[in-house]
Amino acid sequence: MSEEQTSELVELAAEAYVYGYPLVFDLSMVETCLHKGFGALVAAPFNQFSHADRLADADAHFVSVNNDTVYSIAQLDLSGGPVRLHVPDTDGAYYVLQFVDAWSNNFAYVGRRATGTEAGDWLVVPPGWAGTAPDDVRGVIDAPTSVVTIVGRNACDGPEDLERRVRALQEQLTLTHIEPGEHRTGLPAPDAGVPVELRFFEQLRVWMADFPPSAADRAHQDRFQPLGLLEEGPSPYVPAGSALVRALTEGLALGKERVEAASRPGAGGAGGDGGGGGWSMNPHLFDYNLDHFGVGTIDSPEWKIADREASYLARAVAARVGLWGNHGYEAVYAQTFHDADGAPLSGAHRYELRFDESPPVDAFWSVTMYDTPDYFLVANPAGRYSIGDRTPGIVRADDGSLTLHISRERPADPAAAANWLPAPEGEFRPMLRLYMPQSAVLDGRYEIPAVRRVEEAGRG
Repeated sequence: MSEEQTSELVELAAEAYVYGYPLVFDLSMVETCLHKGFGALVAAPFNQFSHADRLADADAHFVSVNNDTVYSIAQLDLSGGPVRLHVPDTDGAYYVLQFVDAWSNNFAYVGRRATGTEAGDWLVVPPGWAGTAPDDVRGVIDAPTSVVTIVGRNACDGPEDLERRVRALQEQLTLTHIEPGEHRTGLPAPDAGVPVELRFFEQLRVWMADFPPSAADRAHQDRFQPLGLLEEGPSPYVPAGSALVRALTEGLALGKERVEAASRPGAGGAGGDGGGGGWSMNPHLFDYNLDHFGVGTIDSPEWKIADREASYLARAVAARVGLWGNHGYEAVYAQTFHDADGAPLSGAHRYELRFDESPPVDAFWSVTMYDTPDYFLVANPAGRYSIGDRTPGIVRADDGSLTLHISRERPADPAAAANWLPAPEGEFRPMLRLYMPQSAVLDGRYEIPAVRRVEEAGRG
């Protein structure tokens, strides 16, 4: 193989990484949920909910996990037929059940914004299902892939609210098979004999075959034939020659760098803050779904990325920085890495974030602290990972404004301590979440105040 041919394969492998990363990352998390669990979520088999018994904390090693809602997550396998989902009446309280296919596309929503808060049943059906839905279901949710994830979030105001209200709602959230049929117990297994450095491509090959994307995406992925990604049967990567191994490993590294580069501050893909202290607030970070619009979604041009090939990098970035995040019309996520003067945010300093008025939302808002570069919650002695309009005891000024205090050490002033968001020792990234954002957020009129440095950490 000539150097030119190898270079072409390297480039093709990099494209395949960007294209396939969301599928591999998503299904790797599905496997984690099935066999290990994470954070407060214990492992659960297909078609059974795992309910968190607490808000997420530093033990939840999941990228950008929220600390506002209690998770109820289920991995659905529809290979044996439809599954009936029952949702309870939340009496007006915020909740959302987000449906995510194997490629990380959000294709349906059930919840306060999308369908209201009354009780009801929904039928989740596999691709190509031609059966008849029971008369008593509220609707049919057509799944694009035979394995999908339901990410349930119940608003929770703290431990007392969890015990008083949320647990009862979790117990009423059920899944039931409605047709006799065998459901798989795990995902298709990649060939164990594939070298570690090629495992990503083996996972992509096996899972791409079992969970085919839309017709338009299938046409795009045909280009990856020279990489062996479309081969069926025994893995082509066990006996792979040195030239192909080189192309795949170099392409993997190149693809990773492209995703990381697009995810960095100022890159635009993930919505970096540009280094000037402003917040990135991209309501369209999850607009890469172009083909499947079910219950609760908005099928209109403003919520779709116009360029399909550009959508693949956007999808990879969204998976990297916020896997299983919602469309902007359900919730908007804003992040910043710098203070008002453009310096990186660091636990070596103290900061203030002052809201003259509450952010414009129809549900609630919060600011959550994450480390970098993993975007995990940060352990702290106070056990506080986020702060917002529902935080007990927060202190507003006489004019109604709210100043949050961000620092590694607890402020000495009691009012400041009530409004304290603990920071780690090193650099960090706060994220502002806006649940059911109003139009001023979605059309860009709302401007989030900058985080301002006030003094060195540790100085009284």
